[in-house]
Amino acid sequence: MTTEKNEIDKLIDNMIMGGDEFVNNLKTVLPNALSESMMMFQESNVANLKKIKEFLNK
Repeated sequence: MTTEKNEIDKLIDNMIMGGDEFVNNLKTVLPNALSESMMMFQESNVANLKKIKEFLNK
């Protein structure tokens, strides 16, 4: 089970990093209002992923 938790932790970390990179790349080509919405969406995703990670590591 420990190995599975480590793999899930890595997956969550990769999802967060990938999402951050995606949003940063989109910020350069999207209008400001849409870019801000994408950033808020990513922040929400990161918060939820961190909650999942915390729950799994109890």
